[in-house]
Amino acid sequence: MRVALMTIEQGTGQRGEGVEERLSATEESGVGRGAVERGATVWLTGLPSAGKTTIATALAGRLRGEGHRVEVLDGDEIREFLSAGLGFSRADRHTNVQRIGFVAELLAANGVKALVPVIAPYAESREAVRKRHEGEGTRYLEVHVATPVEVCSVRDVKGLYAKQAAGELTGLTGVDDPYEAPEAPDLRIESHQQSVEESAAALHALLTERGLA
Repeated sequence: MRVALMTIEQGTGQRGEGVEERLSATEESGVGRGAVERGATVWLTGLPSAGKTTIATALAGRLRGEGHRVEVLDGDEIREFLSAGLGFSRADRHTNVQRIGFVAELLAANGVKALVPVIAPYAESREAVRKRHEGEGTRYLEVHVATPVEVCSVRDVKGLYAKQAAGELTGLTGVDDPYEAPEAPDLRIESHQQSVEESAAALHALLTERGLA
């Protein structure tokens, strides 16, 4: 676990301290003594305002309550600390996803449940992350939060859809930049048809089924 902590600390300068505090709390609870925690990356892909981060946060709370080591890799934080300087071209988006995938795999390989609520709009980028995990023998699950763009644009948590409609923003995923939905995700969540708690419960059930919760 120390290797993962060092990497994050070097990438952000701040993030590692919070990770270590949470892991210390887990260790003090007795979880992991005499057993190896099974880590995994759970990538939640979907349109902006689909509910990815909300679901991931709810699941993280439940998993931590059960004594699991958990980190939520927030896309905005990654952009600020690890991918500063990258734009939103196809190449830059791909690079950003690969960086996140690298950190997630490192955490997962060290027994952490890495929850990644990041759009990752291109299938080839997500497949590259999956192959990295497979190559390292690390568990990887892909979850499609399949909220329709019509619902996302109403939620518009960050005001992106309004800015795009007003001509103040271009390259919005799902509107004027492509989103390539997963054809065969491990789980598809239609968050507009159920509560956050139900969505998180469905994902928790998947983890339980795969021996990860």
